[in-house]
Amino acid sequence: MAVSGELLTQVSIGAVALYTLVTAASRAIGRLLALAEYYDVDEVLVGMTVLALGTSLPELSSHLVASLGILSGVLDYQVTSAVVIGGNTGSSTVQQFLLVGVLLIGYGTVHVSRAFVYESYLPMLGAIGVTMLLAWDGTISRLDGFLLLGIYLVYVGVIISRRERTQSLREPPSKNPRRDAVVAAALLVLVLLSASLMLSVVEIVVDTLAIGGSMVGIVTIGVAAALPELTAVMDAIRRRSPHVALGTLVGSNIVNPLVGIGLGGALSTYSVPSAVILWDLPFKLIAGVGLLGWALYWREGQFTRTEGGYMLGLYFAFLAGRLLLFPGQ
Repeated sequence: MAVSGELLTQVSIGAVALYTLVTAASRAIGRLLALAEYYDVDEVLVGMTVLALGTSLPELSSHLVASLGILSGVLDYQVTSAVVIGGNTGSSTVQQFLLVGVLLIGYGTVHVSRAFVYESYLPMLGAIGVTMLLAWDGTISRLDGFLLLGIYLVYVGVIISRRERTQSLREPPSKNPRRDAVVAAALLVLVLLSASLMLSVVEIVVDTLAIGGSMVGIVTIGVAAALPELTAVMDAIRRRSPHVALGTLVGSNIVNPLVGIGLGGALSTYSVPSAVILWDLPFKLIAGVGLLGWALYWREGQFTRTEGGYMLGLYFAFLAGRLLLFPGQ
């Protein structure tokens, strides 16, 4: 198929919008963390709001803009649903397998405590499982969306009531809180505008090339939205603090399905591609359970470079299976 100059222009615009989305989201998080430090906001609250939601800001903004576009009729319901849900599951898969694999290979052995398993890893698996069950009929209804959001709120309430402190990932205190608040607000607006432009371009590309919207979401939003977490992983390897990065990656995998898909479902409802129901979510759930059982009962709570290699292999197996079994989605 010949690629027209107009299509190349649209792809270039989409790439710039995607870069702007991720960069603006990352800088907005930095400003918000500096403000939280200035006003001495409790670390637990910061961890469960700015850090947990902030690392998923590209995905969350895409869901918000997509749902508003669906409601207004500006964006196509089927294509947009596929793109944002594909981006959501794609980002989570990059973090769950590829980035955890990079962390383990770069750092070495990481011991996983029972507290981490109960407070973070099992809730992550539960979030994937609940999302898969609710999406099994091919849709995320408004009731499903509110249920996912409600589960997240319950989870946050339990964590806040049981945890006294979190590891700090905060910026130095803001030196000019008024300026930082204005800049953070402007960056958040830029995030939403970039997400809107990107989704419009993706819809054009999907229609032009007749390729699957969810696969486009996986390789665009899914990969780009995980870049901030890649930075966190590399920083954790350098600082020799792997548990901070591991907690961020797992926490983002809780936020993405519960808040991202929940928010979109509650606003506009979603049509869920069969590839997501039959491959993406089951793959993540089965592989996650298998790795947890292996690490806890065979490795006695230790993840080593061997498990890191397995996780890299699982990520590429995920992509290969997706392309072979669901080429049109």
